Amino acid sequence: MSSLAHSRSYADSHIFHRSLRKKPANIVSGQGITFTLSSGRTIIDASAGPAVSCLGHNQPTVIEAVTRQMQQISYVYSMGYTSSSAEELASLLLSQKPGGLAKAIFVNSGSEATDAALKLVSQYWIEMGQSQRTKFIARKQSYHGNTLGALSVSGHASRRAYYEPWMSHNVSFVDPCYAYRGKADGESDVEYALRLRTQLEDEILRLGPDTVAAFVAETVPGTTIGCVPAVPGYFVAVREVCDKYGILLILDEIMCGMGKTGTMHAWEQEDIRGPDIQTIGKALGGGFVPLSGVLATQNVFDAVSNNSGTLSHGHTFQAHPTACAAAVEVQHIIGRDNLLKNVVVMGSLLQQSLEESLGSLPHVGDIRGRGLFWAVEFMRRPSTGDPFDKHAGYSNRVVEVSQDLGLNILGTLGDTGEYHVEHVILSPPYIVKAEEVAEIVRLLKTAIQLVDQELDHVEQQVEQHVRPSL
Repeated sequence: MSSLAHSRSYADSHIFHRSLRKKPANIVSGQGITFTLSSGRTIIDASAGPAVSCLGHNQPTVIEAVTRQMQQISYVYSMGYTSSSAEELASLLLSQKPGGLAKAIFVNSGSEATDAALKLVSQYWIEMGQSQRTKFIARKQSYHGNTLGALSVSGHASRRAYYEPWMSHNVSFVDPCYAYRGKADGESDVEYALRLRTQLEDEILRLGPDTVAAFVAETVPGTTIGCVPAVPGYFVAVREVCDKYGILLILDEIMCGMGKTGTMHAWEQEDIRGPDIQTIGKALGGGFVPLSGVLATQNVFDAVSNNSGTLSHGHTFQAHPTACAAAVEVQHIIGRDNLLKNVVVMGSLLQQSLEESLGSLPHVGDIRGRGLFWAVEFMRRPSTGDPFDKHAGYSNRVVEVSQDLGLNILGTLGDTGEYHVEHVILSPPYIVKAEEVAEIVRLLKTAIQLVDQELDHVEQQVEQHVRPSL
């Protein structure tokens, strides 16, 4: 589209939209797992936005909770003040001290949570008298947020590209645990996990163990490589290496956590005691009001409390009472309706349906995930491990065709690094029903088949064009 055409298509909007290639559709209402466009079309929200709307759209009791809070007090400044809703949410999440996590910081976006976690680590080591620990290790093809701090520990190539001059130089990267593309021929899961453990430990030794502050990882990576659970034993090895050298472990569960994989915390399925610091968001408040958080162990809290006594970080809208009230009700609904069980049951059905319906399609390479957090990775030739070209746009075309059919899913978000990953993500709300799972998979299969037909047509035209005349 020409720049003039772009300008005309946005002439009636004063919003600087994220994508300027196509005018965004206007959502006017939502109900259950669907939303309705201004055109009157209804779309199944099979990804819950970017894995946010865990309770779907339009929950009356959340509206009531928000209204009650606003009738009492809408805003509380977190410097010197607190609110009942913020205290209740923290207690709801941490009263049982999962994995030793005992204290919460509530902010707005996931990116803010990452920045807060990084700054908390830095302050922790200063309070502990080890100010030389300033280096962070993260993973390639990871994504932790879009602020400059969060991008600095993100291994997302295209999202970092414009801002490389601003990226921190105290961050280094190791490989992700991505068995489908990362395992060597003939390598077992045990051998693969051991190789990644050795790589992490070698990087710590290269940097100097007493200079490393933390290792940062998504428990189940989301948009960069698509819902990839670690091989068994990987996080056990990571936890052991961090403990060996006294390094803090930060687990990012902004996208994969708060029930999405079938347990409240994704790390609960990794046979570890938990992280030292965890970031949460998205499903924390279900998208009703922006909210994310940082969870920290008692040891991390004590380092600050027993020394300076001040958290050297804060936001105007930190622990916003209205957002916390919404999240309290979201978490109450999840517990009241036993929705984590539904995540497990419907997740198993989704896995089975995806494998049975899509497994034999010519460009489907891998189907993976946990709970209600699943991805389908596409390859040019799955049998030979030949990926699509970076400019092919296969998965984005699947997303476009799916939307035309009435299905909202997530696709590949740019160039994420060494492995070009063409995938789509399905992360339906926790309230999804069996018949809705069937319809989601049916529509996705239809979309993939239509894109395959387009691809076949293009290739036939190219073949005819280059074939020498007789």
